[in-house]
Amino acid sequence: MDEGKSLIDKDPVQASEKLYKAAEEVVKALAQHYGIEDVLARVNERGRWTVTDLARAVAAIADRLGKWFEEAWDTAWALHVWGFHEAKLDSDLVRRRLPEVERIVNEAQKVLGSGGRG
Repeated sequence: MDEGKSLIDKDPVQASEKLYKAAEEVVKALAQHYGIEDVLARVNERGRWTVTDLARAVAAIADRLGKWFEEAWDTAWALHVWGFHEAKLDSDLVRRRLPEVERIVNEAQKVLGSGGRG
C-alpha cells in the first residue's frame, strides 16, 4: 500500500493498481482467516482466484465486519478497472479513493493481528 500511496502524484495508473492489490491481498488473507471454505475450495481446485471468488469472499467478510467492507472493496475495484485498466483516474481521483483502501488494510491488520477470529 505504501508504494501505491507514493505513486499517486507520479503515476496514478500504477498507484491505482498497487492500492487495488493491497485490498485484494486483504480479501484473500481474511478469507483464509475466517475460513470461507466454499470460496477457498473453488480457489484450491482451480489454482487461482476469479473475480467471482473475490466478490463472494468480500460478501462473506462484509457479513462479519459490516457493509462498509463491501463498499470499500467496490472503491478498490474502481481503482483496478477505471484507474489501472482504463487509465481514466487522475491523481486527485485516486487520492479521493485512498481512505477506503486504507480502512480495508488497517481493519484487516487489527483482525489478523488479534490472533482471534474477530
